Amino acid sequence: MAPRTLKTAIVTRGHTQALKTGAVTPQGFVFDFEEVPAIIKAFRRMVRGLEFDVCEMALTTYVCARAHGKRFTAIPVFPMRAFHHGAIVRNVASGITEPKDLEGHRVGVNRGYTVTTGVWARGILQHRYGVDLSRITWVLSGDEHVAEWRPPPNVVPMGDGKTMEERLVSGEIPAAINVQVDSPLVTPLLPNALEAAFDALRTHGLYPINHTLVVKDDVLDAHPDLAPALFEAFAEAKRRYMHKLDDPLLLRVKEVIGDPLPYGLEANRRMIETLVGYAFEQQIIPRRLAIEELFVASTHRLTA
Repeated sequence: MAPRTLKTAIVTRGHTQALKTGAVTPQGFVFDFEEVPAIIKAFRRMVRGLEFDVCEMALTTYVCARAHGKRFTAIPVFPMRAFHHGAIVRNVASGITEPKDLEGHRVGVNRGYTVTTGVWARGILQHRYGVDLSRITWVLSGDEHVAEWRPPPNVVPMGDGKTMEERLVSGEIPAAINVQVDSPLVTPLLPNALEAAFDALRTHGLYPINHTLVVKDDVLDAHPDLAPALFEAFAEAKRRYMHKLDDPLLLRVKEVIGDPLPYGLEANRRMIETLVGYAFEQQIIPRRLAIEELFVASTHRLTA
């Protein structure tokens, strides 16, 4: 029997390179990769149209999508992680000098409120720095991938006209999350953000997950062996990369926690539960989803 072809969208990274070249394939299946230059567009296409059999997806987008009954399920593979302490920036003339100063202000958020970087950054503000998120008006420059989601009252659209970057530089919006601006008027709110992130890594083991991998439920139902086969293929591609790891940030993370890119439920339980908790607190999902219900049952015991 010919292998089942899987229409797939993932980013090419060191730990996925062997999959993209065909050096590693899932047993019984072959990938048909579509190169989506901006992977967030693939998230949207998957959420709104189920356009892929297998798709990389931002973790909060996935959690929100599951809360709204979207027909795909994740496997515990995490293609992207990032630190987010440096994602919070401020206008230097705004009078905002520490996180609590954000309260009472309008704070910009790149694209949507459910963007994973924003969720992690707001969680850091709340749990590390004691910021009352409800006392901030969150101003969005775009919309959400999950069209059915409805924002809380303190989340508002930016409106037409100037860009978020222009508003931040002018001081109209005094601070923002995940907005890239090359201006001396804009600086990170948290000093020594990378060192603060590594401190969180050392004390809490927190190397935040940004993306996971989802598979269309109809395909999973038709091929019960698919989820473990995908997991093992991604694990093998990662193993090959780890033998020649040369990324300075990942090498530094490795010194602290060992494997900087662990796959599997148990190795990532703390981070997933933290992110789900943040999503609940920030009114993105109506209840705290158990992580077992977010991942295909046949992958719950797999590790890599």
